[in-house]
Amino acid sequence: MADHEALQAFSPAVRDWFASSFPAPTAPQIQGWPHITAGEHTLICAPTGSGKTLASFLSSIDRLTNTPRPDERSHRTRVLYISPLRALAFDIEKNLRAPLKGIEFAAERLGEGFTAPEVGMRTGDTPSSDRQKLIRRPPDLLITTPESLYLMCTSAARETLVGVETVI
Repeated sequence: MADHEALQAFSPAVRDWFASSFPAPTAPQIQGWPHITAGEHTLICAPTGSGKTLASFLSSIDRLTNTPRPDERSHRTRVLYISPLRALAFDIEKNLRAPLKGIEFAAERLGEGFTAPEVGMRTGDTPSSDRQKLIRRPPDLLITTPESLYLMCTSAARETLVGVETVI
């Protein structure tokens, strides 16, 4: 598959942002995106720095920025990222800001609609008040650790995970 073909499944704003941010998709992205965008279970095994994280997130980001938020609180969180380490969870959250902002700018330039997804994080360090906010107003994309996910699944917070469509 040619580099430009790998991006055809994405919206114009996502394609524009990607083209202005990277010289070309990486091999894991080229090979992974057709399966991910088709909704297939996908495992990408590649070295650090090869674009796995963006390969896994881009389809979800595209979907979140181009579809309205569900009205039902229980279906609001549509993407769940489970990080093995709390430090990695913080890095992922920080590194999502640039693509989200870049895609928003690209959508404005192209005159396309854009829904800014809310990103939330829950780890063992999350204060009780913030955990309650995550239950009252679930984010579109939740970054968490296995331990925190277990605690969510064994509490009233599990109701906010009913609408999860993608697990990374």
